[in-house]
Amino acid sequence: MFQYSQGRHTTQGHKAIPENHFEEEQGRKGFFGQVSHLIKPEPSTRWVNIEGNLKPHLFDIVEMKKNYGVWQRMVFNSDVSLYNVWLKPFSANDMNAFRNADGDTLYFCHIGEGHVLTEYGLLEFKKGSYISIPKCVTHTIVCQSESQFLVIESKTGAYREPDRGMVGKNAFYDPAAFGKPNLEQLHEFKKKNNLEILKILAKRNSEITTFTYTNCYFDTVGWKGDFWPLTLHISDLMPLISARVHLPPSAHTTFVANGFVVCTFLPRPLESDADALKVPFYHQNIDYDEVLFYHDGNFFSRDNLHAGMMTLHPAGFPHGPHPKAVKGIATKTHTDEVAVMIDTWQNLNIDPEFMKVDKPDYWKSWMSK
Repeated sequence: MFQYSQGRHTTQGHKAIPENHFEEEQGRKGFFGQVSHLIKPEPSTRWVNIEGNLKPHLFDIVEMKKNYGVWQRMVFNSDVSLYNVWLKPFSANDMNAFRNADGDTLYFCHIGEGHVLTEYGLLEFKKGSYISIPKCVTHTIVCQSESQFLVIESKTGAYREPDRGMVGKNAFYDPAAFGKPNLEQLHEFKKKNNLEILKILAKRNSEITTFTYTNCYFDTVGWKGDFWPLTLHISDLMPLISARVHLPPSAHTTFVANGFVVCTFLPRPLESDADALKVPFYHQNIDYDEVLFYHDGNFFSRDNLHAGMMTLHPAGFPHGPHPKAVKGIATKTHTDEVAVMIDTWQNLNIDPEFMKVDKPDYWKSWMSK
């Protein structure tokens, strides 16, 4: 399809928007595909009522019961499931290993710090760490303090690095920043803490099978290959920015899997051109359901948010910044929020238990007060 235009339009998206008007981006394939920018006198979020199931959701994960060691499912489809998981501090007398035969496991540490024991070696994590555990890799998370994780389970394929295109393979993060498993540290850690991991809890078809051994399962003496667990911390992510124009969310893609992507939004300077749009633009991400997990900072584009909340904006729902953010952007020079976004191709289902922490009036938050 070739580009065409009518009426008042901008030469460059997100820039030189006519005064007292709003731009709405409508894009396919997460803004990687066909895209258009509409100039409107009012945003599409000016509704006074919404009836039906196509509503946004705001969930307060802080209100969920701390059911330690249990994967509390939140949203899911055939490609991906998201869970909330709390783990207690390390106790040598109550340590088992875990193997996920249902898919690849990406942990994001929201609270806590510690180590991960794997067949490939020892990994370290802290608040803000991603821990990528490939399918069927046996591991034990050893927490130094009470820890909370957002777990993103890829059920139909492995996690991959995003295509960085013309910015090169070191953009956003350098693969050298990956935390690699260390075998020597693994055996030292086991000895120091008198650890013997004798049981493996294996998840297959969401059911658990227990394997019991007579000696510690983590006994690897060497390995080679390109299949191994890793960590990546948000401090090693370098946000792509443009001083002149607002970049789309896809510029912050951290991991790619079949049917969804994981993006990380981090503190960054705002655009400096006087005519540049500085707030997240009004948009319809036509092909994807959009989940945002709010990890840390000041979430200026939304009202009444705190760390540990999560939003779901389904495909077909036009959205963008709340009115308060549009008014307050003039005095801001940078963002200071950290959030994890999961965009999914297939529609997401909400677990009935998770609906108990849903804020049903969230859709009203775009209405001017």
